[in-house]
Amino acid sequence: MSSLPPRASTATSNSINANPKASSSRPNKVLRPKKKSGLWRFIKGVFWTGFILVLLFAGWFYFTPSGKEYRYILADSIITTQHREWAKYIIGEKALRERVALYVKEFDQMGDERDTHTIPANADHGGSGDEDSKKLTSVEEVDGKGYHGYLLTVRDPKKIRLVVPQKRGRGEKVSSMVKRTGAIAGVNAGGFSDPNWRGNGFKPIGLVISHGKIYYNGLGSKKSVQIVGIDKNGKMLAGKYSIDELMDLGISEAVSFSPRIIVNGKGLIPNRSEGWGVAPRTVMGQREDGSILFLMIDGRQPGYSIGATLYDAQEILLEHGAVIAANLDGGSSTVLVDEKGEIVNKPSSSSGERYLPTGFLVFDNPDSVDVPNIWAGLTPSEIDAGKW
Repeated sequence: MSSLPPRASTATSNSINANPKASSSRPNKVLRPKKKSGLWRFIKGVFWTGFILVLLFAGWFYFTPSGKEYRYILADSIITTQHREWAKYIIGEKALRERVALYVKEFDQMGDERDTHTIPANADHGGSGDEDSKKLTSVEEVDGKGYHGYLLTVRDPKKIRLVVPQKRGRGEKVSSMVKRTGAIAGVNAGGFSDPNWRGNGFKPIGLVISHGKIYYNGLGSKKSVQIVGIDKNGKMLAGKYSIDELMDLGISEAVSFSPRIIVNGKGLIPNRSEGWGVAPRTVMGQREDGSILFLMIDGRQPGYSIGATLYDAQEILLEHGAVIAANLDGGSSTVLVDEKGEIVNKPSSSSGERYLPTGFLVFDNPDSVDVPNIWAGLTPSEIDAGKW
């Protein structure tokens, strides 16, 4: 019995050594490096293909006219956000400063030309035509390359009133303004001091005028300012004016913002690359018949709407017959509210809607609306824009 193990061991050993097939089965392990080598060649191929594509893209992006156009559109889009400084990684820090300064200068110049458009003194606002034209307001959707939005038409400009928050200390959501006042519709209006994009919405920029009275004056030593508003006859005013000029023109409702993008029936922005980037937009315009147009473009939401340039907004309004138009506060402030106080568009703010200092609201009887001056007795220096 004790000899069995050695014989078994010897037989096993001999059978292995004697079987050439069994011995030749070992090359299976030699094939594995070939598989690894094939995988490695694939990885290197992908890497070099990607590297070449990156080089080609960089060459186009930085060294061709079309690439430069898209590069500056991208930079401008970043400039309109709270991460403005990031634009320097696309166009350089010096170019960023120059770009911002250039826009400030251009926007100021775009408000110089005096507007001469007129509207009918006794326009028939909703008195004839089809059912939609008889309504005071109507809303239509607008679409374009990369953007989706809404166009609110108000057929009687005298039905619009500038509304401000009810209480001191913070702004108010437009949906709240509409519900509180019983308005038919509402949109955001003027700009405000917004430190770190977390402002309380209570400190406006420039002027706030409601029902012909100055509610807020933040001009300081400036003699004139860009405004967007409506006079007592329903004519839209937009451009650079002094307070005395506005009073002489019979201003009724107004806020400060810029730029004006259409004047005397012509667009002021020559092309899309000079349209101040892609972003959510709120723009106000007027047709020859007196109808006011409010254009709201959603943005910063890939898959739904990235946003539009001011050139895009200009072209939309020209197509709808605008003879004058001006930019209002856009970005995360852009909002359109219906008569139920419900938000029609999709604001880009993570909270859905921001607290704002002003809103243009539409009423059946605007003269009956009480709009208290919450800034009475306050100077701009006394208002903390970041304190909630």
